[in-house]
Amino acid sequence: MILEHVAIWTDDLERLIAFYTKFFDGKANKIYINKAKQYESYFITFRSGARLELMTRPFLPENMNDTIGLQHKGIIHLAFEAATKKEVDEKALEFIANGFQILDGPRVTGDGYYEFVTLDPDNNRIEVTTRK
Repeated sequence: MILEHVAIWTDDLERLIAFYTKFFDGKANKIYINKAKQYESYFITFRSGARLELMTRPFLPENMNDTIGLQHKGIIHLAFEAATKKEVDEKALEFIANGFQILDGPRVTGDGYYEFVTLDPDNNRIEVTTRK
């Protein structure tokens, strides 16, 4: 079995599409709209074949993540693998240059990854990592 996709609720589909296509080279499909359920979604497809579904509907509660380390139960981050440590460092600098805060790293973790952590525009945690 393979993981087919992960889904994220958002209040702003276009903002998250721009983020994941710009920083991670994802490709967005055409919007799906279900007017009866007041639901809209896009799939972002990455080079690996993995997909991210971005979804919206009215009256969504706020994300529980924040920048001071508080987290919640459930899925807590998405990890994107870079080919090298240099690519991790370059991506961290790209995020900083675009006004995003680096929450942790780049650093070598106890389990051997080299990574940094940031947040997407909706405060979903993102890791950029390599094992090489």
